[in-house]
Amino acid sequence: MKSICVYCGSSDKMSDGYLRVAHQMGAAIAKRGFVLTYGAGCTGMMGAVADGALEAGGEVIGVIPRMFNTPTLMHNGLSRLEIVESMHTRKQRLADISDAFIALPGGYGTFEELFEILTWAQIGLHSKPVGILNVQHYYDPLLSAIDHAREEGFMYAEHQSLFVCADQPDDLLAKLDRYQYPEGMEKWVTREE
Repeated sequence: MKSICVYCGSSDKMSDGYLRVAHQMGAAIAKRGFVLTYGAGCTGMMGAVADGALEAGGEVIGVIPRMFNTPTLMHNGLSRLEIVESMHTRKQRLADISDAFIALPGGYGTFEELFEILTWAQIGLHSKPVGILNVQHYYDPLLSAIDHAREEGFMYAEHQSLFVCADQPDDLLAKLDRYQYPEGMEKWVTREE
């Protein structure tokens, strides 16, 4: 594992506690020698995670769609910036250059990115670690919904092993480092029990 992609909120409306933990996550990634990859934003948790990594001496690669390439949205102090044509291209590029993925709190975009990368793992497009930072119990309702989907038969048990979860940045990084892609994932395609 050399690079970690972080998905998180870009809103400026959340509490300072969320911004602090995003900054801590970026710093923890950098201090462990990982490259931070993310969506290149300067606002909200996106800006905080990048600033945390940069202030800790880390390398930060941002990938941003041309539509968001504006002074109010784009971080201009990154180690490397890639401007792409679309959101789809951005997500694919981040998946290609990242060895692991972390979801911090966020909204629709963060949920969508998290579930897309989990779906890609589910169908065998990648076997990279995925982590959820459940700070301030933000993801409790989502984790309950995933449990409910499994209980109702919409997921195999192995699908719940496609991600790790913790409430502290260092704990989450340690879990990502120990992650093993679950055995038996082919059951989803072969329908074997």
